[in-house]
Amino acid sequence: MTNINIDRINDIFSDRKSKSIQPMKKTAVMILLEVIDEDIYIIFQVRAKKLRSQPGDICLPGGKVEEGETFKEAAIRETMEEMNIKKEEFEVIGEMDYFISPYNMIMRPYVAKLNTSNINFNTSEVDHIFKVPIKFFIGTEPLLYKMDIGPINQDEFPFHLINGGKDYKFSKGVLEEYFYQWNNYVIWGFTAHIIKSFIDIIK
Repeated sequence: MTNINIDRINDIFSDRKSKSIQPMKKTAVMILLEVIDEDIYIIFQVRAKKLRSQPGDICLPGGKVEEGETFKEAAIRETMEEMNIKKEEFEVIGEMDYFISPYNMIMRPYVAKLNTSNINFNTSEVDHIFKVPIKFFIGTEPLLYKMDIGPINQDEFPFHLINGGKDYKFSKGVLEEYFYQWNNYVIWGFTAHIIKSFIDIIK
């Protein structure tokens, strides 16, 4: 057994960098802006129908942060891969506020300006793209649904080990789900949450 004393604890923690106790899935996305006739548009993707994860969902360019990669590097790489554009064909303007989901995921969005109108998106990942003018989001309040988050699957929970047992006052949370309806598209979930935050900042 390792001998634990205060010196060893000091050695462990004196230069230690903190991390999440719970494993967090790291993702990064790009709010990709295009200026068309002086109007600013946000580019959205519809995920390819053959994808195993969330086929047909509406999203922003982005994806998983790979080992040794920063969030920004991931957002740039995924945008290049999914939109099939070169790094010099868009420029990152800055970073948005990040999003932490109740499902152990952290998502960092970035804002970028597209410098080309020639997008031949990657059809293995993207079914099609569409563009929505920023002024639509500025002038439209999204539908808000508040979804309760709390203890579920309680059948095997060891209530006998805690004070109050089944009457214990567990904390409950609320997940705000936003919905934007644009033509025949419904933008919702994390994507809508990020867009609303972006619009709130620029307003």
